[in-house]
Amino acid sequence: MADGLKVRFWGVRGSISCPGAEYARYGGNTSCLEVTAGGRRLIFDAGTGIRTLGVELARQASLDLDIYFTHTHLDHISGLTFFAPLFERRNSVRMWAGHLEAPYTLKKVVGHLMQAPLYPVSLDVFQASVEFREFRAGETLSCGTVGLRTAPLNHPNGATGYRIDFRDKSICYITDTEHREGQRDQTIVDLCRGADVMIYDSSYTDDEYARYRGWGHSTWQEGVRVADAAGVGTLAIFHHDPNHDDAFMDGVAREAAALRPGTAANGLPRVIVAHEGLTLSP
Repeated sequence: MADGLKVRFWGVRGSISCPGAEYARYGGNTSCLEVTAGGRRLIFDAGTGIRTLGVELARQASLDLDIYFTHTHLDHISGLTFFAPLFERRNSVRMWAGHLEAPYTLKKVVGHLMQAPLYPVSLDVFQASVEFREFRAGETLSCGTVGLRTAPLNHPNGATGYRIDFRDKSICYITDTEHREGQRDQTIVDLCRGADVMIYDSSYTDDEYARYRGWGHSTWQEGVRVADAAGVGTLAIFHHDPNHDDAFMDGVAREAAALRPGTAANGLPRVIVAHEGLTLSP
């Protein structure tokens, strides 16, 4: 495992996975990121993309993993029960959530997912050492030498944004948040200020947004505005709507590059459309 800060995208889609030839280049799996730094591996969200990550990790020796959830809507947890490391006794997995309010807990949510008539087996099927940990969005966490700042996001039932800091590099993960038209979300701007990379919920375009107001998502154009307001190096457009196929996303990439041309100080493009398999090392 490389020592420097790095993020790999295993799932970039929002709402529901969408297989098919028209999604082959950007990918159809729902949200999952793998961040590595300082000898630690941090996983963010457990959408369907986490299954492929688990297949990759299963080839390795005993694993010590942390999974951080932005929230627990189905598209962000539906791959969890297919994550191979959970079925190996040699592994340790900690799961974290900062958005849940009583009477809900992360263990209860996952337990409800894995019960009849929705699922054939219960939590007891996991063979790894599994811990469920709660925090409140806004708290500062740490994972070894990796720092994590968190903030609440504007999403139905709550969600958490993360800033991952390691040495002098930083990556922000801001998905499933709805902006307020004509305003920048100051909480997000403050969390992301000066970050090398900001991964942002870009489910819609500005033209589409009016039809989905109140659904809890943002636009790629708002991502550009937030990135500029926060002085972010690279904006990664993320959480693509299932109606946006490869051809549509190619158009988004062209328009976004015109608004944020050039290369950031971190050596990466100032804007990029995330796709499955993409790795960024700021």
